[in-house]
Amino acid sequence: MRREEGQASLELLATVPAMVLGAMIALQLAATGYSLHLADGAAEAAALASAAGTDPQAAVARALPGWASDQFELTIEGERVEVAVRPPAPLPPISAALEVSASAWARSADDG
Repeated sequence: MRREEGQASLELLATVPAMVLGAMIALQLAATGYSLHLADGAAEAAALASAAGTDPQAAVARALPGWASDQFELTIEGERVEVAVRPPAPLPPISAALEVSASAWARSADDG
């Protein structure tokens, strides 16, 4: 007859890394979704600032939390602004691969 002492410990030891990896993936997806939400608000702030004739770069910096203040890129093409935000990640290549962006348009008052 086979002995099965310690089998539960081995099974637990085998599943813990998989559970940790799953939790890390879920947290990374949540951070990426939150970054998309932030990019959307920052793009709207930049579009409104651009339409008002103020600095859209400063508007984006004010619209984002502290951790994202150096994790964004602003592109302005006419009335369209696009904000790309890199979510927090354990490794920079992961953050760059998961970059999210949002765009907004705003017409200034003198455009009619």
